[in-house]
Amino acid sequence: MQTPVSVQDKKSFIRWFLNHYQLKKRESVWILNYIVNYPNLLENTHFVREAKYCPRGLIITSQCSEDVPFRFYKKQLVTTDAEKSFHDIRMNRQDSLYIQLNFKKSHQNSRYAAVLEENPFISDDYFITNHDKDAAKQILDFTIYTYRRTVLEKRIDYALDKRDRHTFFDLVDQLNHVDNSRLNQPDF
Repeated sequence: MQTPVSVQDKKSFIRWFLNHYQLKKRESVWILNYIVNYPNLLENTHFVREAKYCPRGLIITSQCSEDVPFRFYKKQLVTTDAEKSFHDIRMNRQDSLYIQLNFKKSHQNSRYAAVLEENPFISDDYFITNHDKDAAKQILDFTIYTYRRTVLEKRIDYALDKRDRHTFFDLVDQLNHVDNSRLNQPDF
């Protein structure tokens, strides 16, 4: 479970963000300044990735990013009208608000990471693609193959040292079986 981010940390981050980035929509500045001035609203504000999946999400973008300038999501409705968004935020301060900020190198920014929370509305495997799953499976299969092969080779060497022909031939058959099963699998 993630530790909640304090109101003071959120306030400090928003002030830092507004001092260091120029936003694509000037209304975004007004909204962030409004949020900073209301502690109960700030307490219900959460910085997340992929805010579009949240019941009440806000996407704000700086000039240095190629992403959409502004989006407000409320349930299934989406708007680019910052004034309507501001009105909703002002009238529903007690409701959770999830904010995604798009700015250059946001994924590498330690200040943003300090206030960033896990998005509770995204499933665990949202960020995992089929390609990632296939690659992980191939790595796991190769690791298991390598381990089995190494163990069998050590046991074969031991059988040779003991001059145990029966065990030696049995282990060589097992090694051939492991190698043949590996031939049917793609390399990663």
